[in-house]
Amino acid sequence: MNQQQLPIDQVLPELLLALQSGVNAVLIAEPGAGKTTRVPLALLDQPWLGSKKIIMLEPRRLAARSAAQFMAKSLGEQAGETVGYRVRLDSRVSSQTRIEVVTEGVLTRMLQEDPALEQVGAILFDEFHERHLHGDLGLTLCLQSQQLLRDDLRLVIMSATLDAEPIAELLEDAPIISSEGRVFPVETQYMKAKLTGPIEPHMAQTIMEALRSFDGDVLAFLPGVAEIRRTARWLMESSVSSFARVEELHGSLPLEKQDAAVAPCADGERKVVLATSIAESSLTVEGVKVVVDSGLMRVPRFSPRTGMTRLETLPVSIASADQRRGRAGRLAKGACYRLWTEQEHLYLPKQSTPELLEADLAALALELAIWGIKDPQELNWLTPPPAAAYEQAVALLKELNAIDGDSKPTAAGVKMAQFGLHPRLGAMILHASELGSARLACDAAALLSERDLLPQERNVDVQLRLDLLYQLSGKDGKLLKGGSSEHPSRGAVRRVIAQADQWERKLSAQTAVETASEKTAQHKSPIPIGILLAFAYPDRIAQRRSDGRYLLANGRGAVLPELQPLSRSAYLAACELDDTGSESRIRLAAELHLSDIEHYLSSYITAEEVVEWDAAAQAVRARKRLRLGSIVMKESILQKPDEQLVADALISAIQETGFVMLPMSKQAQQLKARMKLMALAGDDWPDASDEELLGTLDEWLKPHLFGMKSRADLQKLSMLQLLEGKLSWKQKQELDEQVPTHIVVPSGSRIPIDYSDPESPVLAVRLQELFGLTDTPRLARGRLPVTLHLLSPSQRPVQVTRDLRSFWENTYFEVKKDLKGRYPKHYWPDDPYTAMPTNRAKPRNT
Repeated sequence: MNQQQLPIDQVLPELLLALQSGVNAVLIAEPGAGKTTRVPLALLDQPWLGSKKIIMLEPRRLAARSAAQFMAKSLGEQAGETVGYRVRLDSRVSSQTRIEVVTEGVLTRMLQEDPALEQVGAILFDEFHERHLHGDLGLTLCLQSQQLLRDDLRLVIMSATLDAEPIAELLEDAPIISSEGRVFPVETQYMKAKLTGPIEPHMAQTIMEALRSFDGDVLAFLPGVAEIRRTARWLMESSVSSFARVEELHGSLPLEKQDAAVAPCADGERKVVLATSIAESSLTVEGVKVVVDSGLMRVPRFSPRTGMTRLETLPVSIASADQRRGRAGRLAKGACYRLWTEQEHLYLPKQSTPELLEADLAALALELAIWGIKDPQELNWLTPPPAAAYEQAVALLKELNAIDGDSKPTAAGVKMAQFGLHPRLGAMILHASELGSARLACDAAALLSERDLLPQERNVDVQLRLDLLYQLSGKDGKLLKGGSSEHPSRGAVRRVIAQADQWERKLSAQTAVETASEKTAQHKSPIPIGILLAFAYPDRIAQRRSDGRYLLANGRGAVLPELQPLSRSAYLAACELDDTGSESRIRLAAELHLSDIEHYLSSYITAEEVVEWDAAAQAVRARKRLRLGSIVMKESILQKPDEQLVADALISAIQETGFVMLPMSKQAQQLKARMKLMALAGDDWPDASDEELLGTLDEWLKPHLFGMKSRADLQKLSMLQLLEGKLSWKQKQELDEQVPTHIVVPSGSRIPIDYSDPESPVLAVRLQELFGLTDTPRLARGRLPVTLHLLSPSQRPVQVTRDLRSFWENTYFEVKKDLKGRYPKHYWPDDPYTAMPTNRAKPRNT
């Protein structure tokens, strides 16, 4: 091989020595160093490799194909000989392939099928800084395989922008090898002021400026396909065709269009490539000398609170921005326009957040279950999975019957994982296969895995997308000839058909020789698409409420974005939701009928008898319900509910509302207060607080509730007798003695005590009736004095005191003077201690 020297060549000897003396290494090589294509080839002749293979992981399909083809070309071969690749919907490998470039999910399947990876000598994790979920999972599983089964398995982590020390520590202090990249100087320009409004016009304007100011091709980074296409329209209106042709570059493009976007231009021609982050690393877009970076990326964010994933547009990290800028300096001196200010740049995160921290972990949890791991903490992770998201993933897998109650994989769960798609869609395909509708399910799964065929369509009905799929495809699954080849969905249709074919081949229920007519018959399967989607999204079955909004089986609310044909559907299976608001917005769904739900989804339906307090009716209501999660599908009156449950419902209502539900007479209230006061006075007396009494209703009240159903029935209770029933004969005697209902005062009158405030009982008595009484009466074993309200002859308080002696000695004479003036006919002695008490104006003997 006669190849030009690359920076990576300078450190290859160090890397080879590290892998000869050890099994792990971390390689940090700047963009353009050549690590992706030189390292695998350099390892081919190493003695420790022998006849085993090298597996190199690339996060992106386009980069994987491009790297394999470049290495094969450098050997004078075609991809599929010494060097091959395996990506979704495309594979070029043979019996002589020694280097396989694969996307990350492929490695997971290889590990599950052969945990020891007997035919593999080394695994290279390229562009590991992107921190895709399957990359983290693959590394974790490889580490355990290395520790338990293959101590000779070499692992190499390769990246341009990676904090190397933590990963080296994870790899048992693996050596860190660094290479300077062959990056030419890149002139970086920032915006003078923060941009406002849509990004597309700013992007188009900057691209036109770049074309006028610099030679070479332009690579522009945008967050998603929608922004790419809007920018392309802006460029067309700006007469970009006089400068260059416009190419798109994103994962949903056909392979031939992706190849065209990265291929060099003909002499005298220029191009503008509008790309997502697919072109951020590993991939060299030939001819690019200028990068225009929006500074935005679109990432999936999973919410454990809602159980849903939404796409969010976020600022890129500094590491990603540097990767993007580096695209301009791969071949020659270049320029980079950043559509943000230098001040904004200071606040960008240093690194992108690992996908593991923000993704739906259902697929990962299923893979771990199949691997034999119940708790992810048993493994070594660079970043452990978040506990809340993982627990929710496990709960979903149990609902899908992918794992059992002990978190062990079921036979169905193992099959789901083999499809290489989300367990929800795997569950749908398996259920459909049992019902003879496998093809329809495969088509639906492929549709949901692909970008929406009708991105501008406001109608959310999945059936509309299926109709388009079958309209654009023939009975044999091939695209129809004729018609507009520029239909925006035709490329996606090809991928959907190819993916559905691939999944269909994995089903034992289908045969490879199935005829076109059989396929068409299955397209018209009697199994409704809504039912198939419900198998995948049982938690998102939705019931229409009276106001047109929907209730999901998981308890959340949902709404259709606007009035449309599905708006009148009583039930929906929602497969795509946007949970940015208080209620989820339904983006894709299919209609369900109650009869179909009862027939096909009976395993998700539970029957329950509900006996609960109805606050509006002030009575217990008993109903029989058929439920699907939080959805009540049917409800009927339960004629003879369990009396025990009725009593429990009454108890719950009383505990929630307090004693207002019970007929607390004045005597009962007094008794409760006296009991509470006695409990406060001594530890040997039972607690009679509201909290204690309400907390023990089962013991002292519930036996008397049988046969009662309403608040009106409760009014028949004698609370005085019930409270007295809590006391023994001895306690009753002590209560009457220590906390009596009345006190006999010196005049002989029997005066009631007011216990409205148990901590300050009140004795309201005319002052004249207390003559001769020296001290304040005390209650509860002498611990608490009563509060004396001393009344005038007209029963109005003239003094409130808890110290009668002090009153007689200090205040009585002033009060006496006032009372004697107002009530001259009454008895007002000078010495209250020796005076005769009276309940009349004067004592009888005066």
